[in-house]
Amino acid sequence: MKKRYSLLGTLAVLFLIGCEDNVRDITGGNNSQVPTNPTAEVNPVDITNDGFDFMEKMQGHWVGTNKVIADEYDWFGWDYRAISPSHIHGIHEGGTLGNLFTSFFVTNYKGQRTIMARNGGLLNGIYRTSYFVMDKVENRNSEGKYYRLVDAVGGDAIMYMELRFKNDSLYFNSYTSNLGNRLPTRHMTFKGKKMHFELAQEAANATNYPQNTIDTGLDFKDGFNTEYLYVDQGEDAPKSATFLASQTSNDVYELAPQSGDPYIISDHPRLGTLTVNINRNNTISNDNLLVYLSKDPLTDSDGYFTQTSEAYDTLLHFPSLENNEDTFLFTYLHPGTYYLTVIADKNNDGGPSEGDIVSISKEIIITPLENKTENVTNIDVQN
Repeated sequence: MKKRYSLLGTLAVLFLIGCEDNVRDITGGNNSQVPTNPTAEVNPVDITNDGFDFMEKMQGHWVGTNKVIADEYDWFGWDYRAISPSHIHGIHEGGTLGNLFTSFFVTNYKGQRTIMARNGGLLNGIYRTSYFVMDKVENRNSEGKYYRLVDAVGGDAIMYMELRFKNDSLYFNSYTSNLGNRLPTRHMTFKGKKMHFELAQEAANATNYPQNTIDTGLDFKDGFNTEYLYVDQGEDAPKSATFLASQTSNDVYELAPQSGDPYIISDHPRLGTLTVNINRNNTISNDNLLVYLSKDPLTDSDGYFTQTSEAYDTLLHFPSLENNEDTFLFTYLHPGTYYLTVIADKNNDGGPSEGDIVSISKEIIITPLENKTENVTNIDVQN
């Protein structure tokens, strides 16, 4: 059986903190390096000439490997689906620590029809969202097509992401500078294959995606209100298109509007939530829990793990609860059919394995904008 390793402690803070230098490139091919002369100048790509095809290429369930800072993970997945004719969204729910999302959308910026990205998440009472703009498109022939998106205010001097598509493969790198406190260095490298495209195709059909149009609330022809952008201590002006807010409770519905973010969770079309309430019996009262949503069931009807490895490649969300929590909220959840499986990780290896105690995989249907609650009371099958 394939194991799915927990990403807590690293991936949930992706883009939220700085990273080590010299992170090894596992993408293969000729990817761009950290710029020796980074610049704050931002020159958006005009997608009426080239670049709009990114929206078609990005959709899909991407399954592969990931390297974050100095840690490597032999399995990871991104689930990118359309939520409007010109907006695509994916999120990693980290669990105990928090989550990370990145969405891509058509907009106007600095007089150009272009593509931007929103990247951010929620971490221990800290909400952050940063905006990026596409500034480079290159056809690299045998290596595929390359796209770069840089911080919309600070350019590649602050942070940026680069994505390269070759056939059914995606190579996705991110670079950070601790919001301008040093040169950007590689933070994440993901390499994966497009799988289960029918999920993205269903969303595309439902939204008439992709179209070169602009959603309400996502037209940034006038830029950002600088009064709300994050300004580092001791600085007079923002260096990044970043919005921040913090409080003691980890509540995205309270923190998002506090941050001044011009587009918040309640503005997203189609996306819903799922609250999972978990009954811990005495045998799992102190165990870490893996709360999985997958396209296919991970157990048979008796609660035993399927031995078909392909089933584990259908994992769409895979948070881990490490602090004895008995409830979890999936946010920004695409409508569709999922299988919910809760696993008590008895040997703390971060994935399903022999000896774990499991609930029988249950089918869950999420409709557009639905806020669903599911109670799990049957975590009692020992594998």
